[in-house]
Amino acid sequence: MSHTGVEVFDYLLYTIYPVIGIFIVEMISRLIKAPKWIKLWTQAAVSVSFGIYYWFILPAPQNFPLTAMVMFALAIALIYQGRRAKISPEKSPY
Repeated sequence: MSHTGVEVFDYLLYTIYPVIGIFIVEMISRLIKAPKWIKLWTQAAVSVSFGIYYWFILPAPQNFPLTAMVMFALAIALIYQGRRAKISPEKSPY
């Protein structure tokens, strides 16, 4: 029994789910050859979705506000990189 209300295995799964979501977007965008900025903005949307779920939808002893803040920060970085890739694709290594 954990003291936070979340078992270790569940916590690992909650950590892996956003990574899987971002990788799925990466693979789909490579398959359909989507522009970099669309891929990055879609990954930002996935990140925001997980952040909202982790902070607002999970019940109180099991929610992860710090993880949600990290997901929101990642989304901001992805949006910025997407904007940069849209303006000048040759300068964006993503």
